[in-house]
Amino acid sequence: MNNILLNIFDWIRNDYRTYPLRFAVELLAWSTSIFCSVTMAATVPNPPLIALYPIWISGCAMYAWASYSRKSFGMLANYLLLVSIDLVGLSRMLTQ
Repeated sequence: MNNILLNIFDWIRNDYRTYPLRFAVELLAWSTSIFCSVTMAATVPNPPLIALYPIWISGCAMYAWASYSRKSFGMLANYLLLVSIDLVGLSRMLTQ
């Protein structure tokens, strides 16, 4: 079990050393995702969607950039699709 944890920490350190900016962007995107999820769960049935939607979309856009920089087509396609879908949802919410 100790070796598994050491390997994980080595992998994280290596990821940071390889591309510190991407590491920071992914960390920020992850924290925005967690923030949005916790806020949604805590405020159901009336979450502050007008505030959360742009934060969520920004996090997905950050993940899309990180995916592009990693040359990961699957993740890039996923996050670009999420950004597109959620931009439509936000615009519909703002125009109703």
